[in-house]
Amino acid sequence: MRWSPELLERMRRDWDERARENARYYVATTKRAWTDEEFFASGESHVREQILNDMINICQETDPRRMRMLELGCGAGRVTRALARVFGRVDGVDISGEMIERAQEVLREVANAHAHQNNGVDLAMFGDQTFDFAFSSIVFQHIPSREVIENYVREVRRVLRPGRLFKFQVQGAPSDDRRCDTWLGVGFTEDDMRRMAERTGFEMRYSHDAGTQYFWLWFFKPPADSALDNGLPHAPAAPGDRLG
Repeated sequence: MRWSPELLERMRRDWDERARENARYYVATTKRAWTDEEFFASGESHVREQILNDMINICQETDPRRMRMLELGCGAGRVTRALARVFGRVDGVDISGEMIERAQEVLREVANAHAHQNNGVDLAMFGDQTFDFAFSSIVFQHIPSREVIENYVREVRRVLRPGRLFKFQVQGAPSDDRRCDTWLGVGFTEDDMRRMAERTGFEMRYSHDAGTQYFWLWFFKPPADSALDNGLPHAPAAPGDRLG
């Protein structure tokens, strides 16, 4: 489905309604009634699984406390709060104003984390080459438009510094693109994502679990000149390698 102002409005409205009904459940559906302790612990667990075991690719020899990172689809701030314990500054964006209100409350005393409402299709609030790392998890799988997702990927390339990583997850199971479902979204094959990387100017260096709901991609923005000129390693380690 192609994107339009009407589609973006539907996405915003649907997620606002979900946030009002039960924000924490729609962020993490394994429980309907989360305590604060359980909810935030699940965010810490997610960061251990997807960030801390991949620091060579993410940091590329940079101290994470000196890095500014972007989280697409921050929801109620569950993962954002945990990311702020790792990185120097975290900016989260979400289309839902209701979700952002909840994230801002969660992050009220977290000085290095900020939640922003965006329009659901671009990152116009940020300048070029602002971020050292971008991350998105359990977000794109809900978007019912390939064009919206690809525009986000293109925008991430714009706001990333040269040589840096966008690590993200999409739906890898087949989907019916004729529907407009802001929960089930659209699916992608490995070939789909390789072609998207080429169109958006990324190098798709790794992928994991293609064909499943949790299809992970490692898209690297090419260095401005050469890897050595930018002080970056020629080939970051494969996923799962740890820093240090």
